[in-house]
Amino acid sequence: SLISLRWQKTMVLDITAAQTAYSDSWLGGEAGTFAWVSNLNAKVERRFSQKFNLKSNLRLAFGQTTVQDEESKSWSKPKKSTDLIDWENIATFPLQAFVDPYAAFRFESQFLDASVAAKKRYLNPMKLTFSAGIARIFYRHEKDEVSSRLGMAVRQIRRNMIIDMETFATEDSTQTDGGIESVSDAQLTLSKRVQYIGKLSLYKALFSSQKDEVEGT
Repeated sequence: SLISLRWQKTMVLDITAAQTAYSDSWLGGEAGTFAWVSNLNAKVERRFSQKFNLKSNLRLAFGQTTVQDEESKSWSKPKKSTDLIDWENIATFPLQAFVDPYAAFRFESQFLDASVAAKKRYLNPMKLTFSAGIARIFYRHEKDEVSSRLGMAVRQIRRNMIIDMETFATEDSTQTDGGIESVSDAQLTLSKRVQYIGKLSLYKALFSSQKDEVEGT
């Protein structure tokens, strides 16, 4: 591949909404629903030199659902149905060999932690993954690519936990573990109007900072 003076960029954004409603001619007990979800898939990549390539992938998703009461027909407050933040950065060092070394950083979280309605917590929990190993691109044509990588990884999971349900006092908790990671990515253009984007992530922890706390469970 030639050295690129510009970032190669791709982005797919979609917003989907669905609504169901019933007329008065039904027997009763029916309830309408309304749901919406928005997804963003973006990728930027640049080949800085013959031996250094940097790629960044960003996936964002958020959606809500509201339901109509069967008796009063009033609508409930919107509840979260989809929530995702996934930002991954991969640096590869091409050696013109069967596999290439790589180093990666991945940040995973959600916009809103709605597990306790009375206490809103944002970006909770947060998962940070640092990994390094070997990678291989099996197929690449224009913007399409199928690749896989295998390496060692260290993860840190940070949580803001509620320790008192009366005062909603919180406490931060951090868990660190390490192990083997395997990640496969595919982006394929099936037709002018259809594109497939898929990711398969496998992780096996070999050690954990909370090993003593969960021993025997």
